[in-house]
Amino acid sequence: MNGRGAHWMDALRTQLWPLPVVAVALAVVLGVALPALDSAVDGRLPEGVTVFLFSGGPEAARAVLQAISGSLITVTSLTFSLTVVTLQLASSQFSPRLLRTFTSDRFVHGTLALFLAAFAFALTVLRSVREEGNGNTAFVPEISVTVAYALAMASVVGLVLFLAHLTREIRVETMMRRVNLETQDTIDRVFPEERPRRGPKPFPGPGSFPITCASSGFLTSLNQDALLQAAKDCGAVLQIDREPGSSLVEGVPFATAWPLAPGASFTAEVREKLARDVNAAVETGVERTKVQDIEFGFRQLIDVAARALSPGINDPTTAVHVIGHLSVLLCRLAGRDPGSQHLADDDGRVRVVLSLPGLQDFLDMAMNQPRQYGAADAAVAARLLWLLHELHWCDQEGQCRAEIMDHLGRMRNAIASAGYSAPERKSLMDLADSVGTRQQQGRTPK
Repeated sequence: MNGRGAHWMDALRTQLWPLPVVAVALAVVLGVALPALDSAVDGRLPEGVTVFLFSGGPEAARAVLQAISGSLITVTSLTFSLTVVTLQLASSQFSPRLLRTFTSDRFVHGTLALFLAAFAFALTVLRSVREEGNGNTAFVPEISVTVAYALAMASVVGLVLFLAHLTREIRVETMMRRVNLETQDTIDRVFPEERPRRGPKPFPGPGSFPITCASSGFLTSLNQDALLQAAKDCGAVLQIDREPGSSLVEGVPFATAWPLAPGASFTAEVREKLARDVNAAVETGVERTKVQDIEFGFRQLIDVAARALSPGINDPTTAVHVIGHLSVLLCRLAGRDPGSQHLADDDGRVRVVLSLPGLQDFLDMAMNQPRQYGAADAAVAARLLWLLHELHWCDQEGQCRAEIMDHLGRMRNAIASAGYSAPERKSLMDLADSVGTRQQQGRTPK
């Protein structure tokens, strides 16, 4: 879960420019080196090879390279335009927080890299084509022009595949699936299956003091090793009071530290060092990321459901599908013992306490807004009730049985106050009673 490297990797993945820039640089290098190879092997290649190479003169080579470079920069502009339109659609129709999902799309990165690399290569090779005259001998880099032609054909295929990919990516089902998979990866990273059981949580003792944040932004990741080392160096116990995804404000406390030894106290120098080291182990950013923030995935899905249930869109089917994805994530969390994490030293003493959300927090997120905005729709209400049943089945240790019953009671109240017909209300109440009966009986063994 140490997040500094993962934070930077995620930042690079969500930028459109790194891969295309690298591709352009490599294309320029190849555009300089390949004509030199052409010059070295000119006239020495066997006929079985030359038959596949470009066979025109300098004017024809210039015309081909100019056509390739001119058309590819136009196609690249079209690709950028379509990508921007897709981002605008995702932002307005579904959620602004889905933009990171699109900008991290490897297929989009690869397509742009191919187009720009082909353009840069053709333009670079063009400068090496020489006509006879003024003391120069005619030179046509046959291999280079052939490679430029192959890149142009690959770009045509890439454009067709890009359009097909784009039409698939703007479907809400595809977006929800991607967010689901990304969130499952984050769950596996933050709450692995072999996660050790937590012991008693230490509480601030005498001499505790707050540690203020050195910069404002969203808490994107925590470096566990650095935090543990900071606590060891200063003989302290640390408690990070804010979870990944929280909004931090410069000068406002976000952590607490106290001496490990009873009755001990920190000097001013130790306090300064501890505050400096803790802030250095905390990454902040201008937006939430999936590196360690599981709630961000839930927030993306819930935003799509809330937008789908708004009067302007009125798409309860999408909301039902979102609740299905939320149920998948909750059931995955039910087997991972989510909650705060304790980091111990070599002697087994807890030195760092990381605040992480528990299963109850995720259940509240998944239920509250969909219930508030969608309880008036019978399909949405029924799917929420089934979510509670599915979570109950997967919550083998009963971590949030009381919370499930609490949300079941809220659902009954929402159903009773909604404007359902008598048959609809009876059907939903029967479903709620069925879920409640299973809760009271406990989980049935398989």
